[in-house]
Amino acid sequence: MKLTILLFGISTDLVGATSLSFSLSSGSSVLQLKDKLQKQYPQLSQINSYAIAVNESYASDELVLKDNDVVAIIPPVSGG
Repeated sequence: MKLTILLFGISTDLVGATSLSFSLSSGSSVLQLKDKLQKQYPQLSQINSYAIAVNESYASDELVLKDNDVVAIIPPVSGG
């Protein structure tokens, strides 16, 4: 299945892009996507934790992804 990955904040700098087209096996979960992203982009391991949103809603690791989902990687934000 094909996914669109949107990157924000430091994840954009680490990967060198604001979005990616990504292929994943049908029936894969958010956790499986995170694992594959870490393997393909090991520099993402520099982020201690990040949230995942699927189709503009925060998602748990157990959520099963569907073809053409839009997945956002949202790193922690600091500010004052």
